[in-house]
Amino acid sequence: MENKSKITYRQVGDYKIPNINLPSEQANIIIGKWGMLHKNYLEHNKRGIFMLMVTKCTLWPYLADIDRQANEMYDLLIEQMKEAEGVTEKLKEENQMEWVQRMSNIQQKAREIVCNELIYK
Repeated sequence: MENKSKITYRQVGDYKIPNINLPSEQANIIIGKWGMLHKNYLEHNKRGIFMLMVTKCTLWPYLADIDRQANEMYDLLIEQMKEAEGVTEKLKEENQMEWVQRMSNIQQKAREIVCNELIYK
């Protein structure tokens, strides 16, 4: 069977590097904060998996899914913790500084949980 795709190369010093492009359906995938954190984790800690996903063009859809899951988990955790700790709009009206401190604490706890459960695994 004849391979009809032509690989092009660019010269970098003494080396020829193949020009590799994402498939067109992946070119517009936007990766958010959580997806980029997971990408960095894979790139530095799971190099083999990272390179395999890059070469199979599965990295960007995977990162987009991780980003979506992490955002959903983060938002759900925030709501659950606010309810469990009694952080309400009434508290916000009555004592803004306490509300800000408690919300900051809740957000930090939610970030840690998301990172431990999804991002750094």
